[in-house]
Amino acid sequence: MIAAGDLRSGVKVELDGTPYVVTDYQWVKPGKGGAFMRTKLKNMKTGAISDRTFRTEEKLQKAEVEDRKVQFLYHDGDVYHFMDTESFDQFSIGQKKLGAASGFLKDGMIISVLFYRGEPVDVVLPIFVELRVVETDPGFRGDTASGGSKPATLETNAVIQVPLFINIGDLLRVDTRSGAYVERA
Repeated sequence: MIAAGDLRSGVKVELDGTPYVVTDYQWVKPGKGGAFMRTKLKNMKTGAISDRTFRTEEKLQKAEVEDRKVQFLYHDGDVYHFMDTESFDQFSIGQKKLGAASGFLKDGMIISVLFYRGEPVDVVLPIFVELRVVETDPGFRGDTASGGSKPATLETNAVIQVPLFINIGDLLRVDTRSGAYVERA
């Protein structure tokens, strides 16, 4: 059990038999009455975000989520296939559940998958990945009217904004949290 006053971003709780992760929280002490926590909770099964308010002394059930290291094998249409690195069991996750993470998965990449009662509920990517540019327009010297960036397609088919000096074949470091270019690798 965890007290509602101890909720922080990233804490996983179980409400009505469903796992949630806290994405945002605010401790509020009104002039009259007891303190309470305003939270934004993400449903780990559906991805839906909801707002909930708890009294700080309320007790919440901690979600029993298992973190497993898995290897990304391949994708077949909208289905992505993974293998557990310890038990060698294979399983698949749909692109809808992966969301934006699907644009940064490279064959053979080791990532973490969170399981709730034996079912994969969330994918945790490394913060930075290195991906090669497969398509981009040439950047012209002095062309800064567009803000100094251009779209580039990466080897995983993700499209990100990159500086004008990036060319086809360059290896880039990309932040998976925001999908932003960081630097050349």
